Amino acid sequence: MAELYIRVAEDENEEPMEIPSEDDGTVLLSTVAAQFPGACGLRYRNPVSQCMRGVRLVEGILHAPENDWGSLVYVVNYPKDNKRKMDEMDAASAVKMKRSIEKTSDLIILGLPWKTSEQDLKDYFATFGEVIMVQVKRDVKTGNSKGFGFVRFTEYETQSKVISQRHMIDGRWCDCKLPNSKAGPDEPMRSRKIFVGRCTEDITTDELRQFFMQYGEVTDVFIPKPFRAFAFVTFADDQVASALCGEDLIIKGVSVHISNAEPKHNNSRQMMDRGAGAFGGQVHRVVEVYSSLGVNCYTTCLFFFLEKKLFSLRRDMMTLHAK
Repeated sequence: MAELYIRVAEDENEEPMEIPSEDDGTVLLSTVAAQFPGACGLRYRNPVSQCMRGVRLVEGILHAPENDWGSLVYVVNYPKDNKRKMDEMDAASAVKMKRSIEKTSDLIILGLPWKTSEQDLKDYFATFGEVIMVQVKRDVKTGNSKGFGFVRFTEYETQSKVISQRHMIDGRWCDCKLPNSKAGPDEPMRSRKIFVGRCTEDITTDELRQFFMQYGEVTDVFIPKPFRAFAFVTFADDQVASALCGEDLIIKGVSVHISNAEPKHNNSRQMMDRGAGAFGGQVHRVVEVYSSLGVNCYTTCLFFFLEKKLFSLRRDMMTLHAK
């Protein structure tokens, strides 16, 4: 009897793969699972009703519908938990791929010994990966080291590894990080915190921490109380947070959306900018006065708007009294 092959695919819209059948016309589930790991059965679309039908499975053996496999394309079935894990793995792979194309940045090296030269730095950091550039910042007049410098690597993964640890250079501990402190006042600071939206109440901080640790070191997880359907996760590396932004991830079977958690100082500036547009810069002046007294910016704005409201009500009452 000639060997019979049936057409099998993970999805109806994908190109099928031919799977061999046994001499009696049946197909072993193990044969399907060898090509589609985790498979637990097959289904197909009925040509007449256009509904999906399951293929009968008995003790690991798949039986042809009406004793004829025909030319139909059979779709692989997966257990729900396994499918969920596969979706999470796909999402993780997508993020890792996104991170792999990230461009490297100049890293600032703090705490350098005065005697350390550029060649010393290059020799040290070359043990982590290919170095593009090293520079020791020196005083223009004396030529002496200022105690810090810069390094840049070819690979993003090398950069991440270097940032994640302290470095003993010429007998002294040094820190190597992205120079966020050098950002100008109009440049957005890189945030290490992400906003996790569409959370459900049964998701705990420990579960969030365990889930996001696959992308990088997690330093903090915060879920507001009372519950408000979102959470915040902070990473040690801002590049990890940046790579995750815009992603939809599956946590405990729930699709959550990741976006940037904007630093508070940016929100304060936006609040003051909106207030300035409405009241001709009065908010800025009031904030400056109250801030000099140590009053919080948000409290200051609240006092200001309440004062404006009370003034408006008092004016209306005086108008009514005059009438």
